[in-house]
Amino acid sequence: MNKPKNRIKEVLEEKGIKQTWLAEKLGKSFCIVNSYVSNRRQPSLDVLFEIANILQVNPKDLIDSKEE
Repeated sequence: MNKPKNRIKEVLEEKGIKQTWLAEKLGKSFCIVNSYVSNRRQPSLDVLFEIANILQVNPKDLIDSKEE
């Protein structure tokens, strides 16, 4: 079974947004945001939706859906 992965890093890069800015907007530490971005840990659904809202993307765009 594949480990879940997210596309937060790709979306940040596409939008030219820094992890530090996202961490500030989320009210979370850079370390936590960095661990989401590098897929060391996954955000809860609440946090995922919050990130999607901040980045103005569909939450589905943050999820790697290669597992068809």
